[in-house]
Amino acid sequence: MKLVNSLKKIRFENNEISQQDLANAVGVSRITIHSIETGKFNPSALLALKIARFFNLTVNDIFFLIDDGGDR
Repeated sequence: MKLVNSLKKIRFENNEISQQDLANAVGVSRITIHSIETGKFNPSALLALKIARFFNLTVNDIFFLIDDGGDR
């Protein structure tokens, strides 16, 4: 199983907020947001919750598991 996310899509659906603006809002660097979006970094539970709260969504709205075949 692999953790994936729809963070980039959600940023663009919310006034095309930049990676830097999101990073500033949740207290991390822009490269951290980029690394999350590209799947190079899995956020801590605390960071995932901060991101979800920023967008007024649940963690499950942004992050989800896929199996090895690509299914959710």
